[in-house]
Amino acid sequence: MGVPEQLAERMSMAEQHEYLRARFSRRNMIRGGAVTLGAVAGGAFVPGATAQAATPTQTLASAESVDGALVAPFGRHLAYGNDPRTEITVSWQVPVAVRKPFIRIGAQPWDLSRKIEAEVRTLYTPAGVGASADHTQYYVHAKLTHLKPGKTYYYGVGHQGFDPAEPHLLGTLGTFTTAPARKEKFTFTAFGDEGVGYHGLANNSLLLGQNPAFHLHAGDIAYADPTGQGKSADTGFDSRVWDQFLAQTESVAKSVPWMPAYGNHDMEAWYSPNGYGGEEARWNLPDNGPDAKNLPGVYSFVYGNTAVISLDANDISFEIPANLGISGGTQTTWLEGQLKKFRASKDVDFIVIFFHHCAYCTSTSHASEGGVRQEWVPLFEKYTVDLVINGHNHQYERTDVIKAGAVTKKLPIGGTSYPETEGVVYVTAGAAGRSLYAFTAPESYEGHEDEVDSVASFINTKDGKVDETVTWSRVRYLDYSFLRVDVTPAAPGRTATLTVRGIAETGDEVDHFTVARKAK
Repeated sequence: MGVPEQLAERMSMAEQHEYLRARFSRRNMIRGGAVTLGAVAGGAFVPGATAQAATPTQTLASAESVDGALVAPFGRHLAYGNDPRTEITVSWQVPVAVRKPFIRIGAQPWDLSRKIEAEVRTLYTPAGVGASADHTQYYVHAKLTHLKPGKTYYYGVGHQGFDPAEPHLLGTLGTFTTAPARKEKFTFTAFGDEGVGYHGLANNSLLLGQNPAFHLHAGDIAYADPTGQGKSADTGFDSRVWDQFLAQTESVAKSVPWMPAYGNHDMEAWYSPNGYGGEEARWNLPDNGPDAKNLPGVYSFVYGNTAVISLDANDISFEIPANLGISGGTQTTWLEGQLKKFRASKDVDFIVIFFHHCAYCTSTSHASEGGVRQEWVPLFEKYTVDLVINGHNHQYERTDVIKAGAVTKKLPIGGTSYPETEGVVYVTAGAAGRSLYAFTAPESYEGHEDEVDSVASFINTKDGKVDETVTWSRVRYLDYSFLRVDVTPAAPGRTATLTVRGIAETGDEVDHFTVARKAK
């Protein structure tokens, strides 16, 4: 994005943002209007959103001249609010500015009488910041509250001139289902490192067939920043890749809440000092984390008997330190508070945590992140977390049961772990679509087991890469895949289970194991 490489090596994300703004903003403010976020052609103002996103004045005029009937929304994606039983946000894009965007919602497709004004968030990217010419993107959000638990709703998104309730547009309707009020059996899916391309599309097609209640994306979402080093010298940055990504995922995300954590490729220096200004325009996630200003991708929610926590490992990454220490320790403090709360809750049996950088992985590319092991792994063990899901390394790998850095129990394919007494299982599910990495040891997966006593790997520390030889690498699969988790509750005192499966892009199962815990 125009910073000399040797300079970018020493700059934090906030410093890169300041550099880019000083270089590009004055010229483009004159050409494109004030650098602010607010109402766009009849959309409601979004309080607290990214102050660095741009709303060029000429887009307001264009909204007057564009016939809304000729503009179709695209890229619909859902996300839970703080309470998945009663809150959900429907988000989408429009290719140009439109007037009075809205959502219609109802219990039946022929009854969409409830009409709610939507919010518009714009992102302006000037020529010189990455690979594209000047352009503006329009993201629209409608946050729905006071919904009924366990209920399926129909919805349609539109604007002046495009009303989804019109007979010829009924094919554009979508549905979503809120979380149930009681503990019920359900499925969720997860992966990381998707990007845009055939393999991401193929995995999405399989995801929909799993009928998941929600989907977790463990970071490195679209790869608009192809280098992912948190460096503003990346001239390949192209925010228009997000348009392709949201169109690609719409087949799933329009009906399945798509819950992301942020990875190193998701930091974009132009939009805000923390690198997440673009993400705040594109997503509307739960706001119950410790620091919505600096860490908008950190949050939690409870679905049925399972608590899910999204973390931002950029805050503690030694390998890619552009945002290292951005929370000042508040994220780790918040994490422990959440873990303590959920373990004490009579309604929560399982705790699932997902984030980008791996705690335990033997990839030849990134391997393990020492910051995660230092800051968070002790808390995972203290509060007996049931499952940790990571991305970052583009492959599937699953550990044995680990505690205090050692294997407490070998967990073969088809085995069962008991986190209350044994330790934690970690899964790297980073093979959603981007080019694959490699292992130093042979692959070993369902139907093709090739067990080894130890694997040569390394860990990223504050002093650089440190070699290590590990014994915890149990399953290794080097092709495109995702994670399916079936959650089965139980009566108090009986055994509730998480059945975890690695599913290849071909539909074949490459791993399965069970996490068991006495239900409350």
